[in-house]
Amino acid sequence: MKTWWMTILLAFPAAGAWGAPSAIPADSPVGQRSHKQIKAIRVSGSSPRVDGRLDDPVWTLASFASDFLQKDPTEGAPPTDQTEVAVIFDDNGLYVGAKLYCNDTQKLKLHLDRRDNQGPSEQFIVSIDSYRDKQTAYGFGVNTAGVRFDRYNTEDNEFNRDYSFNPVWHAETSVDEHAWYVEMFIPFSQLRFNDQAQQVWGINFNRWIPDRNEDVFWIYVPKNETGWSSRFGELVGIDGVKPSRRIELMPYAAGDANFLGQVPSGNPFIDRSDYRGRGGADLKVGLGPNLTLDATFNPDFGQVEADPAVVNLSAFETIFDERRPFFTEGNQLLNGPGQGGYFYSRRIGASPRGWGNGDYWDAPRNTSILGATKLTGRLSSGTSVGLLTALTQKENAQNYLVDSDSTYETAVEPQTLYGVGRVQQEFGANKSTVGFMLTGVHRDLDKGSFLDSLFRRQAITGGADWRLRSHGGQYELFGMVGFSDVRGSQYSIYRTQRSSVHYYQRPDIDWVQLDPTRTSLTGYRGLLQLSKRSGTHWLWSVFGSTKTPGLELNDIGAQGTADDYNTSGSLTYRETKPTKWFRQYSIDLFANSNWNYGGIRQFAEVGAELNVTWHNFWQTFFNINHQITGQSDAKTWGGPSMQNEAGLSLNAGFNNSFAAKTQYRLRGFYGVDELEGYIYGFAGKISTRVGTRWQFSLEPFYSREDQPRQYVTTVTSAGGGEGTYGSRYVFSRLSASTLRLQVRMNYYFSPNLSLEVYAEPFAAGGRFYDHGELVAASGHAIRQYTDIQLMGSDPQSRYHHVNDNGTEFDIPYRDFGERSFRSNIVLRWEFQPGSTLYAVWQRNLSEERENGRIVRPGSIFDSFGASGEDFVALKIAYWIPLS
Repeated sequence: MKTWWMTILLAFPAAGAWGAPSAIPADSPVGQRSHKQIKAIRVSGSSPRVDGRLDDPVWTLASFASDFLQKDPTEGAPPTDQTEVAVIFDDNGLYVGAKLYCNDTQKLKLHLDRRDNQGPSEQFIVSIDSYRDKQTAYGFGVNTAGVRFDRYNTEDNEFNRDYSFNPVWHAETSVDEHAWYVEMFIPFSQLRFNDQAQQVWGINFNRWIPDRNEDVFWIYVPKNETGWSSRFGELVGIDGVKPSRRIELMPYAAGDANFLGQVPSGNPFIDRSDYRGRGGADLKVGLGPNLTLDATFNPDFGQVEADPAVVNLSAFETIFDERRPFFTEGNQLLNGPGQGGYFYSRRIGASPRGWGNGDYWDAPRNTSILGATKLTGRLSSGTSVGLLTALTQKENAQNYLVDSDSTYETAVEPQTLYGVGRVQQEFGANKSTVGFMLTGVHRDLDKGSFLDSLFRRQAITGGADWRLRSHGGQYELFGMVGFSDVRGSQYSIYRTQRSSVHYYQRPDIDWVQLDPTRTSLTGYRGLLQLSKRSGTHWLWSVFGSTKTPGLELNDIGAQGTADDYNTSGSLTYRETKPTKWFRQYSIDLFANSNWNYGGIRQFAEVGAELNVTWHNFWQTFFNINHQITGQSDAKTWGGPSMQNEAGLSLNAGFNNSFAAKTQYRLRGFYGVDELEGYIYGFAGKISTRVGTRWQFSLEPFYSREDQPRQYVTTVTSAGGGEGTYGSRYVFSRLSASTLRLQVRMNYYFSPNLSLEVYAEPFAAGGRFYDHGELVAASGHAIRQYTDIQLMGSDPQSRYHHVNDNGTEFDIPYRDFGERSFRSNIVLRWEFQPGSTLYAVWQRNLSEERENGRIVRPGSIFDSFGASGEDFVALKIAYWIPLS
């Protein structure tokens, strides 16, 4: 390992390069573009009316910039059509006016869409670095139909965008025979900037013309280079304005109802219908010019789209994307650096993990969030700050005993306090960063209670990270070190040691020990990656990371396994300038491997990938991976190490131009292994527009697989297991298939009023067959059972009875047939800036059907007649600017 780290250090540019200025000479074409200036004119008299016409007298006094250049299709060439942009301001905000000329305005596409959906219409975007830190940027865009979208670049990267940024601003467009016009008003209250007499901001403008795939910029970043806000020109002339003490209140009121299709008899907690009302509020306060405090009280997430259906046969949890606005907006800093895993916001307000103990019991679906606060911002010193706290209430289950006709409560989730904090400091001319992160969880548990044995009482995690850039960001050394410390009752820590993250109970492990008396567990991690991120042709990366066996991040983070060493490397050759056959292409070679702390290789692969963009902007890719034989310390679910199969996998796909009215993509995959296992399938999407208001899309997915070694159970009470430490580790082959179709149909009455329909029929089926047990640890040979019988008359009570040479035991029946239908219909109306009315209807139907059968095309419609639940809600949120 020493040799490997020394190789990294020796390969990197000299230490003095960290403080060196950017490797972009001021007299180069790029350097000249970066020194552009545009002057904002102060409005004297009445402010312009934002109507998209640019006919107010003040616009005749403004200075319009028109020196744009193409990035696509011909880098550095003049644009086909002229673009002119000007900026003016008053005491309240910034006005941006743009004249976007075109030869035939009758051919302009005026596709309506929901806010933040850019669509395939022509669009104009202004990006503002109001801190002038050459690192971050606010983006405000609008298309020809007046649909607004906004984003926030959290670092000096054109494509690292946070779309959860949701400011309150205004834009209108108009069209005549010569051009289409944009008029924007961006309140100063929606921007963060330093308190100084003369403001100098970074600024850039972008016009995208989909019919020609033409992307033009006031200042473009060449394709073989990195950067974004560091390349901006200057916006000068703004004086006499002060950062706003932004105070915004958004109270909400909501009511909803649940309706069940079928009500089980005898359960006193289930009614055919249930009604409730609720209210709460969000508060946003500017603390000085640089920081923003967000607070939410009794937050409501009723309009959030449902998670996709999955069948998880592994020992690890499924990680879903966060969709709740409070936890998505501005949270890129809190989420930490790449591969951090310290903060997974869906831990907050998740479903209670305890359960009742009556004949019938009922618990809340989600833990109630009593309140949450978030402080985010960036100081003038280049320090970024993110702090979040949340308090969830104790949840109880209602239990009912039939014999005594009595009810009582049991706790299923303790009151919990969550905290997350991150500070990141930028330094040097190359915008290097160093950061620190700390998280904490404290649960209010009664000693000796059921929940005290189920939950860890306290968890603290954190670490430091650095991103050292050299030569204008061309080279980068990224690293992190971290720790975790969890504490609780003996049994809760015992459960932690035995969980799928750690598996301390493995019988062949000698570098850790399962200790039932422990009340704490501590672990550490480290990561180092060296990469060349830009250049004409060659890019590369080398990577190494480690997680000690005791690392545990899952109280407020997300972690799959511990006990790992990982190494990887990649080499890329790319061509960004058009050739005779291609617009651009890249060829990637890569290798990955993993060992545990016993020095046993778990996984290794080598592969290659080809990506091509054609002259018509279609894209294709091809990927081939070879998996090398290794050992798995997780495949036996806590048993001894078992051999992984060697295999080969192929992936290929294509998509047409993003600018097309009808867009489609298709990906196919195929894999085989040495035990005649296989998987194949496809995923695709087709999206089209009818007229200017309708949008339709279909996303099908299908997979068919036969896995040769699928874990079933561990039998410890029937003797045997001579080669596997006295236990029988039962496996089978698994023949399974999954079919899913995601359907979206949207109608846009206006840019602020939309009706959106989402539906997902889902079908999956799997058959476990050829059961047997692992012959010996570290191998993958199975001794198949010859005398096995299926017992029971229905799927809920079935099991397999095994007679293995006179030794009899039972193993679970695992065959499955899942059918579900999830739909979401949402009417959204932004009836005034920042204020929105939602009407929601959600349907969730599911049933178990045809266990063990491969799904057919018609299987996705089986659930339409199943029982389930309907949810309807009405919510109104009203934005009140208090300053």
